[in-house]
Amino acid sequence: MARSVADVAFLLSVMAGVDPRDPACYPSDSTKFAAPLERDFKGVRVAWCPDLRGLPLDERVRSVLQPQRKNFVDLGCIVEDVCPDLSGADEIFLTIRAWNYWHTLGPLLEKHRDEMKPEAVWQIESGGKLSGSDVANAMTRQGELMERMRRFQEKYEFLACAVNQVPPFDATISWPREIAGVKMDHYIEWMKSTYWITPTFCPAISVPAGFTDDGLPVGIQIVGRYRDDFGVLQIARAFEQATGFGRRRPEIAIAIE
Repeated sequence: MARSVADVAFLLSVMAGVDPRDPACYPSDSTKFAAPLERDFKGVRVAWCPDLRGLPLDERVRSVLQPQRKNFVDLGCIVEDVCPDLSGADEIFLTIRAWNYWHTLGPLLEKHRDEMKPEAVWQIESGGKLSGSDVANAMTRQGELMERMRRFQEKYEFLACAVNQVPPFDATISWPREIAGVKMDHYIEWMKSTYWITPTFCPAISVPAGFTDDGLPVGIQIVGRYRDDFGVLQIARAFEQATGFGRRRPEIAIAIE
């Protein structure tokens, strides 16, 4: 979304706020995001769990992330190896996602199936197989997940984990079929580290966290309390300034024919 955390804050200062056309939004003062992001993080508790308690994580990603724990400590944070209970997050996300796909894109499937990639067809058809009970159960379990997360964050203001479970891969690969020896069963399974956070409704940000030995960028995901977007920006800014990874730019090779 941006070159820096400050850029993200600037964007939110323009686009955040209530809009009567969207009943799902909540009242907020967009000018808050224009305030200084500096903050003292002494004593702030951070839950450190790169793999969200057992997700397969490419060793190159793990090797980049592990040293970053010290940066939070150096900021004054109390960092502990602990993870919230995200049980059910996978089923919740996939069920509600498939249901949305079916209701928004289902009508197009009959006429345009040949123009859709196989993954999209699979996603839409998965939604068509769901019952009302399936969707209602997913929504009920999401409420339970959000409550567990709320209780967890009473103690831990932030959660630090992986953004992606693998480094960037070749553009000719549609999606990774395996991570750390674990087979991926569908085309978004390699992104569990992010979509497990989605049903918690907690704000999250990706911040540059370093590079693999062959120069591929790796990010760290920082998750904050429900609706504390500004707090997430503050700690992300502090991490960004302490590390400077975001200032590094890759060399661009230009092919001349």
